[in-house]
Amino acid sequence: MNKESVDFLKSLVSEISPSGFEQDAVAVWKRRTSTFADQVRSDVHGSGIAVLNEKKSFRVMLSGHIDEVGYMVKYVDKEGYVYFSPVGGIDLHLVPGQRVWIKTKKSKVLGVIGKKPVHLLESEERTKVAKIEQLWIDIGAKNEKEAKSILSIGDVAVPAVGFEVLNADKVVGRGFDDKAGAFVVSETLQLLCQKKINTAVYAVATVQEEVGLRGAQTSAYGISPDIGIAIDVTFATDFPGMDKRKIGDIKLGAGPVIARGPNINPKVFDLLLKTAQNLKIPYQIEGIPRGTCTDANVIQLTKLGVAAGLVSIPLRYMHTPVEIISLKDLENTAKLLAGFITKIDPKMSLLP
Repeated sequence: MNKESVDFLKSLVSEISPSGFEQDAVAVWKRRTSTFADQVRSDVHGSGIAVLNEKKSFRVMLSGHIDEVGYMVKYVDKEGYVYFSPVGGIDLHLVPGQRVWIKTKKSKVLGVIGKKPVHLLESEERTKVAKIEQLWIDIGAKNEKEAKSILSIGDVAVPAVGFEVLNADKVVGRGFDDKAGAFVVSETLQLLCQKKINTAVYAVATVQEEVGLRGAQTSAYGISPDIGIAIDVTFATDFPGMDKRKIGDIKLGAGPVIARGPNINPKVFDLLLKTAQNLKIPYQIEGIPRGTCTDANVIQLTKLGVAAGLVSIPLRYMHTPVEIISLKDLENTAKLLAGFITKIDPKMSLLP
């Protein structure tokens, strides 16, 4: 992957963007994507939409959600300590002791998540996960008045960590779920702008996925695609404690993961598989016998129904500040999606 693409991914990860507060990340995505799209816009919920070949009647939607999990300020006590609630699915085992960036109206503020020291815990407390109301953010304020002069109720926060190269093509950071998917959507459009295609392509950085797939629901309704592909992350199972009997055998660096199941149109799955085989792109298959809990869920159910697909990026340690992905997998996912779209015949039947 070239330096420009890596820098773009890094810039996406650096933005503080829990669900409902994604606009800085969307702005970064739109600036980059506008260099090779015919047009770029936002919808009323804030999802970024980039378009190629809009006049073509057959429409393909690519969706990667750009929001991440985080925290929201709920209450400030008289001593200036900040109490908070999770935004999305937070692992409470990992919350105490984190440094966090709080996104305020003016800038960002550093804080730390505190709790009672281990020396002072009762024996039964040591074996329990702290409840969210037993934790607080300390921003160094002397009292409530000073704290409220710095931040406001409803401000959001994320762990104060960034993007780092771990080893070879492996990178670590927070928010790869699913800024990695939004990144791939943009990279796919860049590949397609150099090719002749027979469809309109709508590349979307969707918002509010972590709180109910909300951005994809409204953007898909507005676009009304014939085919809609969600690009998300999925659980890698190549580390200790993962049960492959329940989840499947999914490895970092082994290629994009093509989902199969009731959420997935069989013709879309077959064409994705054939494309990967013809282009000699490594791939993995994931069986999901229900709704996928991704943007593909709501895309499939839009209006009279959409032929949906899901292509995922293997990821270790989901919803933690240390998510790990492979740059090689990102690159191959973009190549697969670009190849898939070039092979679409607008006259093809999408009936199962």
